[in-house]
Amino acid sequence: MRTTSTGPTAGTPSTVPANPAAASRAQGAPRGETAAPGKNAPRAVTRVLDSDPLGGTVRRTVLPNGMRILTEAVPAMRSVTFGIWVGVGSRDEAPQLGGASHFLEHLLFKGTRKRSALDISAQIEAVGGETNAYTAKEYTCYYARVLDEDLPLAIDVMCDAVADSVLAEADVETERGVILEEIAMHADEPGDEVHDLHAEVLYGDHPLGRLISGTVETITPMTRKQINGFYRRRYTPPVIVIAAAGNLDHATVVKQVREAFAGTPLGDALPASPEPTRSPHSRVKHRPPATLVRPDDTEQAHLVLGGPALHRHDERRFALGVLNNVLGGGMSSRLFQQVREKRGLAYSVYSYTSQYAETGSFAVYAGCAPAKADEVLALIRQELSDTAAHGITAEELRRGKGMLKGSLVLGLEDTGSRMSRLGKGELLHGDLMSVDELLRRIEAVTLDEVNHIATKVLTAPMSLAVVGPFEETAFQL
Repeated sequence: MRTTSTGPTAGTPSTVPANPAAASRAQGAPRGETAAPGKNAPRAVTRVLDSDPLGGTVRRTVLPNGMRILTEAVPAMRSVTFGIWVGVGSRDEAPQLGGASHFLEHLLFKGTRKRSALDISAQIEAVGGETNAYTAKEYTCYYARVLDEDLPLAIDVMCDAVADSVLAEADVETERGVILEEIAMHADEPGDEVHDLHAEVLYGDHPLGRLISGTVETITPMTRKQINGFYRRRYTPPVIVIAAAGNLDHATVVKQVREAFAGTPLGDALPASPEPTRSPHSRVKHRPPATLVRPDDTEQAHLVLGGPALHRHDERRFALGVLNNVLGGGMSSRLFQQVREKRGLAYSVYSYTSQYAETGSFAVYAGCAPAKADEVLALIRQELSDTAAHGITAEELRRGKGMLKGSLVLGLEDTGSRMSRLGKGELLHGDLMSVDELLRRIEAVTLDEVNHIATKVLTAPMSLAVVGPFEETAFQL
């Protein structure tokens, strides 16, 4: 179980048609699917989203309670990855509940009315499968990977854990200790900590600026009642996406999911619950550019320089992805060549983007000897300034697009990555862009578009986060 940051996600926003059943028929999908137990079960609407002769057919069913089920059938594979995506993450927490999403992620594997914690792990491991989960800023994912013949077991176990956890008081206390150790372990990893510091300096007290895991001050007093209240308020069918990929049959998966959730708060025989809205404390307000130094007796200086960029629905995100690759996406990138290859000032230097519902960021990381920190920072700033002023070349554009397309396609070589594409696309964008369409969008990026976004993003004021053997006032913007 782990925490993660929400990076760029491929896809495009859309809305469900006013008449989904008619839209499904127009696309050649089944006329609607009644997959719940019993002949009078509520009707669900299914449609085909994509059909790739080199991959598989992607189908989506929307249940009457608003829960969405997406599958990609890939008959050539003998495994299936099954995931439950919940559109609730650390940004949905009030300040006193900092870390509740991550705490809950741990607790949902600790036992239900039907299974103990040992049962949950042992039943999956007995068939050679694996389970895990992770929490991000805007969502939480629970998943299992099994042989295709064991998919019914994985569905039953995972749905039971997510929908019907008992959150026993004793388990809350046990996992509190585990999470506090996890927080301490994270603090001992300065290369990870510096990214959290940069989020803090960008977003301040906003939930996007806080640790996904919470802090000692929020986790220590958090009660079982608070966690359970968060669980039942936030985990509702409209914010849940079921995603599965591998050797499977869509109608069977839908039927088994509905059976597994029957009789629980996520069952679709119950009246549809409203989708929870994000609280006012979740509205983003960027802080003025600032420097934040965390003094630490480390062998290396860890630096992150960056600022606001694009949100995940911005059509210019493809151009930003190309720019990111040109600047710091690989060994041929400008930053790697200038900082490491030509001058040997750092072992690791790269750039990255983070994209959320209504904001995002672009940043550069470098790890170097403390005595070289000023020189490395000056080089990074100079490279960003030169790129903003003069743009990139046609050859860099070609290489940047090739890297983006290659990483997209090569990242879909297993059922886990395919499942993640379905879950993230539906949950974060409300639709799923086909791989071919994504490749077309990347290829359509022009030199002018990249250079325009370079000017916009790279000339904006940037904030600096540093972890290393420095005084708090050692760096200035």
